[in-house]
Amino acid sequence: MTLGGGDNPAPSDYAELMGKVQQRPDSVLIQTMMLRSMQQAVYSPDNIGHFGLAYEAYTHFTSPIRRYPDLLTHRAIKAILQGKRYEPKGIETSTLNTMVSPQVKKQQLKDKAEGKAKPESEMTIWDALGIHCSANERRADEASRDVEAWLKCYFIRDKLGEHFTGTVSAVTTFGIFVQLDEMFIEGMVHISELGGDYFQYDEARHELRGERTGKRFRLTDRVTVQVSRVDLDARRIDLRLVEEPGVNGRKGKARSEVLYEKTPSRARVYQVETPKEAFRQSGKGGDRQRAGKVKENVADRRSAVQQKKKKRK
Repeated sequence: MTLGGGDNPAPSDYAELMGKVQQRPDSVLIQTMMLRSMQQAVYSPDNIGHFGLAYEAYTHFTSPIRRYPDLLTHRAIKAILQGKRYEPKGIETSTLNTMVSPQVKKQQLKDKAEGKAKPESEMTIWDALGIHCSANERRADEASRDVEAWLKCYFIRDKLGEHFTGTVSAVTTFGIFVQLDEMFIEGMVHISELGGDYFQYDEARHELRGERTGKRFRLTDRVTVQVSRVDLDARRIDLRLVEEPGVNGRKGKARSEVLYEKTPSRARVYQVETPKEAFRQSGKGGDRQRAGKVKENVADRRSAVQQKKKKRK
């Protein structure tokens, strides 16, 4: 199963592949990967159509008005109905947001190198507003994702130690991301938790492969994981693979684990640790050692006092 069109696929190639994956259990993840492969949309006064919808002419706005791009489009349409042309005025371009996403910046540099970019002398207020609206929309999306990630961490912090089934949603050089079935929350299994092996990352196949065992972790693989750590401040959920009997022909090792809550002065981290590690981190072991030393010192002092009294007698 491949995407047609080579390096320049057409909308029909995407539509054909979309039809092939509809009945697959991993269709949602494949569709997500297809969306990621497309160029990120930006606001522009140039009518270049819509790639995904295969429209030659396209504009995007909502009614009622929710955002500044909607307001601009409504004003332009209203002016056209009156037989006029709307041109934004009184806007200082130096105050507009130009912080576009790295993906958009990369595409802009590529277009400039290939001579497709519009010369700066031909840039209008509409071009500047397009960049401004695109940058603000990305910033709003990042803020929304940050809040959503915090809420997911807050929700799952009470489920530390629980086991869930899930699907590998992403593979990276440092581990795998797993989307849990029951709640559609994503967490990371660090590469150090995948087993005692050296894993090679294959970007083309979206997989991690163990050199010694040959164990593979691929995109869309089904796994069972345990929620091992939740960091509210970092918006991070760490997962641990659950070793079950029969995996790779070997019986999995049972882990004796307890729930231990870390409460540093400025961080809010919740994690599952072994009893030994929890005891060490809690500082109770150190307290007992210090208490023992204090008792020894008190006993020494008492014996010294008793010896002095005997000498006096």
